[in-house]
Amino acid sequence: MSRRRAATLIAVVLSFAACSRSKPSRVMVIGLDGMDPRTVDLLMSEGKMPNFAKLRRDGAYAPLNSAEPLLSPVVWTTIATGKSPDQHRIGHFVAVDEKGDQLPVTSAMRKVKALWNILSDAGRRVAVLGWWATWPSEKVNGAIVSDHFAYHFLFEQGLHGDPNAQGKTWPPELVDKLRPLVKRPQDLTPADLAPFVSVTQQEFDRPFNLDDELSGFKWALSTTMTYRNVGLELWKKEKPDTMLAYFEATDSTAHLFGHLFRAENLSGDLALQQQRYGRAVEAMYVYADRIVGDFIAAMDDDTTLIVLSDHGFDLGALPDDPSKLRNMRRVSEKFHRMQGIVYLWGRHIKARTRLDNPSILDIAPTVLALNGVAPARDMPGRVLSEALDVKSPTRVASYEPGGGTQVAAGTPTGDSRVDPEILKRLQSLGYLQTRSPSGDRNIAAILFEQGKYKEAAEAYGKLVKSEPDDGSLRTSLAGALGALGRYDEALKEIDAAIRLQPLNPEAYHNRAVIHERKGDVAAAVADYRTAVRYRPDYMPSQQALLRLRAEPAKTAARTPQDTRAMEMADEASRLARRGDYPGAMKLLDEASRLAPRLALVYQYRSNVAYLAGDTHAAVAALKKGLEIEPDNVLFRENLKNLQRPKTP
Repeated sequence: MSRRRAATLIAVVLSFAACSRSKPSRVMVIGLDGMDPRTVDLLMSEGKMPNFAKLRRDGAYAPLNSAEPLLSPVVWTTIATGKSPDQHRIGHFVAVDEKGDQLPVTSAMRKVKALWNILSDAGRRVAVLGWWATWPSEKVNGAIVSDHFAYHFLFEQGLHGDPNAQGKTWPPELVDKLRPLVKRPQDLTPADLAPFVSVTQQEFDRPFNLDDELSGFKWALSTTMTYRNVGLELWKKEKPDTMLAYFEATDSTAHLFGHLFRAENLSGDLALQQQRYGRAVEAMYVYADRIVGDFIAAMDDDTTLIVLSDHGFDLGALPDDPSKLRNMRRVSEKFHRMQGIVYLWGRHIKARTRLDNPSILDIAPTVLALNGVAPARDMPGRVLSEALDVKSPTRVASYEPGGGTQVAAGTPTGDSRVDPEILKRLQSLGYLQTRSPSGDRNIAAILFEQGKYKEAAEAYGKLVKSEPDDGSLRTSLAGALGALGRYDEALKEIDAAIRLQPLNPEAYHNRAVIHERKGDVAAAVADYRTAVRYRPDYMPSQQALLRLRAEPAKTAARTPQDTRAMEMADEASRLARRGDYPGAMKLLDEASRLAPRLALVYQYRSNVAYLAGDTHAAVAALKKGLEIEPDNVLFRENLKNLQRPKTP
């Protein structure tokens, strides 16, 4: 062989190597809702999550910074679009139609393109599975199994032959192809549940009802099993260039049973709950690790894997009010943590790389870059280039029509019988309050946090006009008006808010801020103290008092007996949080003997009596507290609530 020919062959080989290096990767994205980075680290250290350990060892990793509101449809839409909620306009689990009725959020409410739209337009084949706000399924180059797909498990005919199943998938005929892979809650066996919970056969056989915690868990487990089966099928048969698969069970199991995770010294009902459900969260994390392993096994050498969660979860934490755990539901997003997880592994990923402070806004640009598609300049996030051995394409201006957001697609009419079931499911996890938590108020809050005070004031003003008796909305409007220097208007809104909700600490705090800005420090301190009085853990007012070197208000000068009684009351609160109501009441009996004029002790007595189911004793304790502090609004409001006739 001539030297020249050898050189030519070497050049060809090098050329092929270069092409291979720059060739777009297949991308597999696995979303595990609410998976907490600290818990993953703990279970990995105990050898219980070997597939995550492989990702950590041979890939790139960091905690993933999320953004408020920490609500799944909002954050997962941010991940899928690379746009913040004020751009994509998904602000909550539900929207409100023109009749005032709640509707679960849908794909029609999203105002910008998602990854599956952009990649389809670029000629890349996609598969999307279970992702929030994907019903009705959009026409794509590939397949979508929408977030409404699973809810038809609840009906006798399931998906097959159901006229309401339209829009569950793209293409529509995919519904029948996936039917054999469906695992319904009623299909589960005691053996399926045995790794997670310890229940009797009688409990297992109870009719399915989302108000029941075991049924709620059956739903989470069966849905996860189904989406695992469907995801593997789509990956193997549809051969997408990019698949985005979402699994909810890590979050919903934490909402149901997260307070029991390795919690110590529980008593009473909480101890009984722990015996039955205490290992559910850990077992679900182990199951999620197995699912990740199943998808790793299905990957080829051309695939990059991204595993992430939208936020973390404060597991093992008990709320101040244990009555909220009587029905096994963690309330709203209070226990969500700001950081989730992100792991990158496989083709084009540099091993043993620590990602540099990644954000949920960085995922979409990174997925596009791995596909060889240019991210857009109106995507605020960055490509996680420190983990990649490919160069990101030069950014384009935008993928939106006219370089801006899409025109609203209109409010969909809903999904027939499925909509109420979705709302019931969200209610069962504590995500829906008695009043509609419209996403518009979350969007207004985001505008405020971004310093867009004028836009925030306009948004809150519209909300107040539609809900004039909502004190929290008036408080938020006052905050925006105050930030604009419109103090007189702000004070008017705050006074109205306090009349509507006299226990609203934000209202007192915002009024204090205005007093402080106007130079009236004494009035500011008084309102900061009131906020802390009615909510002792309210940090903004606590920090303001520290800054002003002012102590929180006290009921009276402390005596040694008062100090000891308060310590005993705090210890009683800790016992009550763990379900030891007799022990808590015994301490409070001693505290009231030590300091009979300390109103705080009677507040605690009322709380513990109520938790123990003794409403009469709770009322008596509040009345005694009001004798000592007649102006205590907290006592008056709690007494009013306890004495209100129960509605049938």
